[in-house]
Amino acid sequence: MRWRAQRETFSGGAVTRPVNLIVIHCSASADGKTLMRGDARKRTLRSSAQVIDGWHAERGFHRSDYWRGVLNPKLEAIGYHWLIDVDGAIESGRHLDEVGAHCVGQNTRSVGICMLGTGRFTVQQWGALASLVASMRLKYPGARVCGHRDLSPDKDGDGLVEPWEWLKTCPGFDVAPWLARGCLPLVEDIFQAPPKEPV
Repeated sequence: MRWRAQRETFSGGAVTRPVNLIVIHCSASADGKTLMRGDARKRTLRSSAQVIDGWHAERGFHRSDYWRGVLNPKLEAIGYHWLIDVDGAIESGRHLDEVGAHCVGQNTRSVGICMLGTGRFTVQQWGALASLVASMRLKYPGARVCGHRDLSPDKDGDGLVEPWEWLKTCPGFDVAPWLARGCLPLVEDIFQAPPKEPV
């Protein structure tokens, strides 16, 4: 896995927050496009995590001074624990022992992973997601892996959360079949950059 920001270690140390849910999200941004903005030479570069941090600050999210002192002090509001950019780089958001702000009613017992995009993700993102989910499953044995939409209420009480019951379409793909296929995406879920026009 490629890491763009500080990385938390998966092995060693006690887990202080019980986690039994790993929730996959999407950023609802353009498929195949990073959110990174600015110019490193001019010191105006903002990572994708910093851009999402700004979005979450506008929504009223915040992180405590304590957790900011432990990990990613520049991220004041981000609700996710991990973010996967279009090049497959993984950025850390909140510390794994820090309660997230990504799924109402589920935050205290879950880890949030956000894929940049809306419904089709790059091959690099799919590979990074598979590796990250495998690592999280090792850290939290028995944790259920699902999409944000899978946590919508079962309005008709039939034991299934069907598309008409979804509160959100996030993450834009069916997580259970993806897991059953060995974390391999469907062809239609892979972002393909449009061909370049001849010069």
